[in-house]
Amino acid sequence: MTLRATLLASAMTFAATGAMAVEAEAVLNNYADIALAGYEDSLATAKDLKVAVEALVANPSEETLSAAKQAWLKARVPYQQTEAFRFGNPTVDDWEGKVNAWPLDEGLIDYVDPMLGGNDENPFALANVIANPALEVSGATIDASTITPAVLEQLHEVDGIEANVATGYHAIEFLLWGQDLNGTDHGAGARPATDFDTANCTGDNCDRRVQYLVAATDLLISDLEDAVANWGADGQGRADVTADANEGLVMAFTGLGSLSYGEQAGERMKLGVLLHDPEEEHDCFSDNTHNSHYYDGLGIRNVYTGRYVRVDGSVVEGPSLNDYVAERDAELAANLTADINHTMLQLGAIKSTAEAGTSYDQLLGAGNAAGEALIMSAVDALVAQTRNIERAVAVVGLEGVTVEGSDSLDNEGAVFQ
Repeated sequence: MTLRATLLASAMTFAATGAMAVEAEAVLNNYADIALAGYEDSLATAKDLKVAVEALVANPSEETLSAAKQAWLKARVPYQQTEAFRFGNPTVDDWEGKVNAWPLDEGLIDYVDPMLGGNDENPFALANVIANPALEVSGATIDASTITPAVLEQLHEVDGIEANVATGYHAIEFLLWGQDLNGTDHGAGARPATDFDTANCTGDNCDRRVQYLVAATDLLISDLEDAVANWGADGQGRADVTADANEGLVMAFTGLGSLSYGEQAGERMKLGVLLHDPEEEHDCFSDNTHNSHYYDGLGIRNVYTGRYVRVDGSVVEGPSLNDYVAERDAELAANLTADINHTMLQLGAIKSTAEAGTSYDQLLGAGNAAGEALIMSAVDALVAQTRNIERAVAVVGLEGVTVEGSDSLDNEGAVFQ
């Protein structure tokens, strides 16, 4: 029997008996368990990154730098899958900017090509904290003579400017890869390992660059420990989604719809197509954007289907949003599952194209009709699945679900103003 037929048969049975076998409370407990597992995996892989960073700073070489880059790439896999818990959960939204804020004016952190790294709207876009032990902000001085996690927290979004990203995955990414100067040609950042070699220093201030990398990695671990606690047995995130079933479902569907539509389809994908701008890549220094998009999509599927495959291969699964919707409208549930699976195929096509040698920034290049079509196929799939997420919200009778939009999808003219 096909999935669609099975779901339809189940719905007919429940309609005949008047019973609903899937309780919202069970769905939300499994939702919280998947969140906890995802953040635990993110923490574990961040600790692996810490080991690789320690090896790099102890013995700077192209081999240890490459190993640190690989550890960073592996750490992104579980973290990106947790983004489906954003937008609807207040504790996640309050916390998330510390670990995954982007895009960033990387010249705040370290040396850049001033022709490509400046920003007229940001007075700190070329501040280069690694080269400068003090930063004047609104008449006050930030003492960065020793770069510590506490100093990075002070610098993060300094002066209220969101592009002043000093912490999290993307700050570490920039430190490991350096600025990507290739535009929409193939190639990522190419920072030399000697930028971390205090005995044979390139790029100047290698001792402070090492301080920054170590402090940023330590702070990432600390922030992820907070996330794990947030979804533990006594965590506020778990309490928020399980205390009231209706509110918990609102949070879950808000996260799915907003990540799918405004954030991923809009800000992370179509905006870059409209502007043909590699700066709109999510992982722009490492050319890892194809993976970030793929695992964001997988995170949506994890949450909807109630199933997450952990880094060690074990599985967390249980009653799902799909089960909850299927009892009320089996055909809609089957269509939404099919939509999400179709989206994963489209995101997978981008991923395989990049892995075959055509990087995401090349796909964004002006005049690359095939690249634009590949990205837009995934954008269209994400938009289509969002429409069925909205239908599912109506079928289960929820009010208060607001799906975030994007000018790139809703008002293209505003993008160019």
